[in-house]
Amino acid sequence: MLKIVLPKGSLEKATLELFEAADLKVRRDSAVQYKASIVDPRVDEVRILRPQEIPQYVSEGLFDLGITGRDWVEETASSVESLGEMHYSKATSDPVRIIVAVPQASEVESVADLPQGVRVSSEYPELTRRFFAERGIEADIRLSYGATEAKVPDIVDCIVDITETGRALRAAGLKIIDTILVSYTELIVNPESLANPEKAHAMRQLKTLLDGVLEARGKVLVKLNVPKDRLEDLIALLPSMKAPTVNELFGEAGYAVETVVPKATINVLIPALSDAGATDIIEIPIAKIVH
Repeated sequence: MLKIVLPKGSLEKATLELFEAADLKVRRDSAVQYKASIVDPRVDEVRILRPQEIPQYVSEGLFDLGITGRDWVEETASSVESLGEMHYSKATSDPVRIIVAVPQASEVESVADLPQGVRVSSEYPELTRRFFAERGIEADIRLSYGATEAKVPDIVDCIVDITETGRALRAAGLKIIDTILVSYTELIVNPESLANPEKAHAMRQLKTLLDGVLEARGKVLVKLNVPKDRLEDLIALLPSMKAPTVNELFGEAGYAVETVVPKATINVLIPALSDAGATDIIEIPIAKIVH
């Protein structure tokens, strides 16, 4: 039913891990294969291609849905619909930013300070052209094929580049003077496919699985028993997504409590629960959380 295109390159590993955790394992003969498959009745075909190309192919209807960054949707001005952001990326769960940067020693503090005819290097020529044109700045835009930050100040005056943590820019002696776009990874779909009720239902079902994995990341299920007279004190210790589940134990021997908590706090939480009278404490990994 569905033709899916997934990103090759920096997002590839994280995307394949996400799909496997969602029980949508992507199968291919080798790590360099572009054709793949998912054993699922909703999926007919899978391709793994560069994220720069994905918005256009989805827009043209060659694929029903794909994963790429908002940056490439905007760069290619592709007519696609978004089923929502997927908050994961190659280094962190933070979004990437398309920024304008100049040398740290430059007197330029904002885009308005840049001169007419400013030389700009970028892997996003169309996005860059529109950005400067909207601000009335004539820019000499040079397409970059990588190592963009290495081209100032000798080759160009400023760059438009992507950053996730900012480390590479700082290491190159650059400072950010503006942000053009904040970009998350997105699940994009072809508008005609979304208008097809059967395909739309299948696509949203797949997104439910993927979202469930992302929601569960960094969380664990904690189960424990507690005497009746210690219940309220113990509940006060529990950070939870919602109210904890509390059930009375057989024979009125106390209560069984369970709740979802952040994994990052578990090393402090479990000893505190034990001190508060909890027994039989169990920590359980969570694969998915579907609301």
